[in-house]
Amino acid sequence: MKRLESICWVAATCIGMSLIANPAKAQDEPFRPVAGKFPSFEEALSYRGELVFVDHANRRGSLRIQGQGTYFRNAPHPFAMLPYGVIRYHGAPADLRDIPLNTVLHIRAYLPPDPQNSAVPVLAVDSRKKTSGYSGVGIYPAENHVLLLEDEPSYCLRENKTWKLTELEIKNNAGMILASREPNDGKQDKASAESMTFDAATRIWRGRECLAVDDLVGEGIWPVSGKKSLEGQEVLLGITWKPTPSGVFTRFHVSDIWLDETAMQRAARSQTETHKAFIRSRWMPAWVDAVEYGKFGRATVTATLFGGMDESLYADFTKDGSAMMNGVESNLKHTGGNYGPSHMASRGRILDVMKIDGDIPMGSSGIQIRFETDLIVEGIRPTRVVRVCPNSWPQVNLPREEFIGDGSNPEARFPTPAIFPKY
Repeated sequence: MKRLESICWVAATCIGMSLIANPAKAQDEPFRPVAGKFPSFEEALSYRGELVFVDHANRRGSLRIQGQGTYFRNAPHPFAMLPYGVIRYHGAPADLRDIPLNTVLHIRAYLPPDPQNSAVPVLAVDSRKKTSGYSGVGIYPAENHVLLLEDEPSYCLRENKTWKLTELEIKNNAGMILASREPNDGKQDKASAESMTFDAATRIWRGRECLAVDDLVGEGIWPVSGKKSLEGQEVLLGITWKPTPSGVFTRFHVSDIWLDETAMQRAARSQTETHKAFIRSRWMPAWVDAVEYGKFGRATVTATLFGGMDESLYADFTKDGSAMMNGVESNLKHTGGNYGPSHMASRGRILDVMKIDGDIPMGSSGIQIRFETDLIVEGIRPTRVVRVCPNSWPQVNLPREEFIGDGSNPEARFPTPAIFPKY
């Protein structure tokens, strides 16, 4: 099959080459981000878990985190996306609503920036070191505010890795696959093999085809039953979790297999188009770097657009173009207006679009705009989060759960952490 290095490079450059840095520093000392500054990727704690609950309107959810003990006993652990947090699915930008439950995700996260206003429970700083019965260590990290959330193929593409299939054992279109995740450059030691289940619902992507296990069996590529060596076949995998028979406490499941570069590119392209339409209807998130106030409500705002989006979205921000800007909360909900985000937004034009020099941190696009308006709204202040919309984007009314509205109680910005059960 074709090797997948070319789309690995694209995936890395789309969200910043600084991501290749070693994230191990957070294993020693916890780190808390501050408002108005993108945190270092190296300070983030990394862990992996299964998505078990999503509150997409408030950009939060719960994960069953893989620790050192029996996986099925691990209680769901709440997390919240940082306003500039990046979500990747199938190697492309995504929203939480795009990711199916039970998908296994890779996480890079920090302590809550502001514990007083956390949308999820705040835990003791050393929680990740505590043991929880049969679940073992590491399933309740206090670092529950997420900078990067990505599924398995997105993680492999960014890290320039592939799965090598060693062997399968099959009966009745279901069975076990033995595989190892290895770097494409061959510079690291060979990874240990991992056994995962597959079944008749596992999707197999080849070029423009979506195949099932029985298709590969019918073509003679996989046997009807028994074992077969796969000789290190290189693929990308989608990984989920299902309850496992035979008393096995921790074993993951293969939901998808991408056999070649064309198949993975098609999945990424489909997800990219989904996300582009989403951002154009909800507006580009950013935060305010500075405000120069004039008379009678006039102001010039310098703002940095958040990262992780498709390049075509950033291209819509042009010098002298008309635009709107509205304040939002940390969960990116619009704070003013009951008839769509444009109802109470500040209107004006983009005076300039600037590229930031040097390394671009995760969460930032590296693009700043200077926006002039003749009536600035309250939510547009330094370090505050906003959303910006070029006038070429469509104007729509959002569903009620996705905006705050006028006259709302500030304490009701979103349901409190009390909705999360305590185990």
